[in-house]
Amino acid sequence: MIDQRRRRMLDEMGLTVWRSRARAGQPVSETAPAEPGGDWSSLIASIKACQRCPLHATRQRAVPGVGDPAARLMIIGEAPGAEEDRRGEPFVGRAGQLLDAMLAAMGLDRQQDVFITNVVKSRPPENRDPTAEEIAACRPWLDAQLALIQPGVILAVGKIAAQSLTGSRQTMGRLRDQWHRLGDTGIPLRATYHPAYLLRRPDAKARAWADLVAVRRALRGASA
Repeated sequence: MIDQRRRRMLDEMGLTVWRSRARAGQPVSETAPAEPGGDWSSLIASIKACQRCPLHATRQRAVPGVGDPAARLMIIGEAPGAEEDRRGEPFVGRAGQLLDAMLAAMGLDRQQDVFITNVVKSRPPENRDPTAEEIAACRPWLDAQLALIQPGVILAVGKIAAQSLTGSRQTMGRLRDQWHRLGDTGIPLRATYHPAYLLRRPDAKARAWADLVAVRRALRGASA
């Protein structure tokens, strides 16, 4: 069930509460509602038209996310890069290929039982880190996605996402290898290295895999 705080937030955004029921083997695209009359498509359209911060003036496309609106696992990064901005999809290019390989090792893929997004939906110029103001401006969209998807587990990838979601200023080395809870939702959250970092530092892949194993165990427990 959606708690009252999230229900009020969705009401204020003009979104009716519903829980999608995608059938096994039939992934849902980022632009299509999971069922007739659902409000997932309204949320995605609102994100694409958003002008809550100055990033809308420099982006090519907003990047709401991709995957299954009934996902058990929600993966949250920091912001789109140049290729993501061009294609309108998060985690593409070499980093996206590595993320897909990581998901495959967990028995998952980006179109089924996973939803992938960022804390900021528009690309910061020159791929700089998003500012605190940009993250705050985009947070209602992320909260709305969380309220509709209701994931069992969240994986925060990269320091910016992990710090934003945990409210901590600790380093990734301290944030990972433990469980956090996402604010009032109580959703279990694990932090790990961004795939782009792993491409630069292959020696960190073993530690990232340990994080994924913990997430996989949690997902199995949630579905038991």
